[in-house]
Amino acid sequence: MAQTAPVAPAARGELEQAPGAVAAGAPLLQVEDLHVAAEGREILHGVDLAVGEGELHAIMGPNGSGKSTLANALLGNPAYEVLSGRVLYRGEDVTSLPPDARARRGMFLAFQYPEEIPGVPISQFLRQAAAERTGSPVSVLEVRVRLREWLDRLGMDPTFGERHLNDGFSGGEKKRNEILQMALLQPDLAVLDETDSGLDIDGLRTVARGVEEVRLARPGLGVVVVTHYRRILDELSPDRVHVLFDGRIVESSGPELAARLERDGYEAWRR
Repeated sequence: MAQTAPVAPAARGELEQAPGAVAAGAPLLQVEDLHVAAEGREILHGVDLAVGEGELHAIMGPNGSGKSTLANALLGNPAYEVLSGRVLYRGEDVTSLPPDARARRGMFLAFQYPEEIPGVPISQFLRQAAAERTGSPVSVLEVRVRLREWLDRLGMDPTFGERHLNDGFSGGEKKRNEILQMALLQPDLAVLDETDSGLDIDGLRTVARGVEEVRLARPGLGVVVVTHYRRILDELSPDRVHVLFDGRIVESSGPELAARLERDGYEAWRR
């Protein structure tokens, strides 16, 4: 989970960066006829998707439809094998790139089940990740300043950064920590893999407000939200909603599609 090209830190302690240029006429993210397998079984059977700068897209579908497979394939998880098709980011074919190379280019994945790493303070993790992203050392002070700023903006405890990475965290704390990382690492494309799962309504609203705060700070940020439920979309107002069913996107429309899915379910595609 890192970020784009090397840049000099801003004078006010912000990890500024020159935004990468999208190739003329190309969307921020373009997925072309993507076929993906895991554990020897094909799960995605030809997914096509395009996400523009500043857009928020939602991927919805029943259990086993391939939503998390798509999220992991976009970020290059080696447990998922791309059989054919392409993932284009800013017009560049990144299909064969490892996760760290995609992260340095500005791609970010918020995990459905974040790992616990005892002994590693969040502030230290973020400093190392930011240095990896920029290609140059990041000072302790710089990270502390930005961490304090974002903890305040996200309504989180000021001491949160000194806790160990997800160690002993509640489900809601883990999800808020993913949004904190997204804020500090400044991606240009964020894929949120069921960030709303396991959250009560208050936790969901807190996470959604965090996503909106990051989007406000980075208007060009493209976001792909993978979710089972409409609840988080009521808070985030997606530009497009896509139905992923049996490894294919079978319908795309505006926010009204999420309301129809909540009302009617996925029976239309089971016939």
